[in-house]
Amino acid sequence: MTPNEALITKFYTAFANSDAKTMAECYHPKIHFVDPAFGLLKEEQVSKMWEMLLSRSKGNLKIEFFDVKADEFTGSAKWVAAYNFSKTNRHVLNRISAEFVFQDGLIIKHTDNFDVWKWSKQAFGITGYLLGWTGFFHKKIQQQALLSLKKFQENK
Repeated sequence: MTPNEALITKFYTAFANSDAKTMAECYHPKIHFVDPAFGLLKEEQVSKMWEMLLSRSKGNLKIEFFDVKADEFTGSAKWVAAYNFSKTNRHVLNRISAEFVFQDGLIIKHTDNFDVWKWSKQAFGITGYLLGWTGFFHKKIQQQALLSLKKFQENK
């Protein structure tokens, strides 16, 4: 196992154990994170996002990860999150592909990709089925996610 494969494994093991502090330790101070739900987050926002998601899950989040690969500069992994979406309490099984860039022995760029339409059908039911593929719906999801993160950060 390469050092960066070990770092990815440490990150997802911490995630599976609801350990936001250890997850944050895997990130470079200048971390950039991108995913379909939040868009681009930078630096402290990234760790706060994971902290918020873990606190909202109230221990009802199951994380599995596999296909961890990394060299000196880049890496990837696949992971699955099973949880109840906080807004609707609907069960979601989200399959995600992650890509990483490393600097100074830490993750400096983390990109998660998943099918927003599949996710929205699970999270929002018929509304997600009908609208989850549209750019309008994607934008609304990002706006709501960023607003939730802002409120979480203000309350911390």
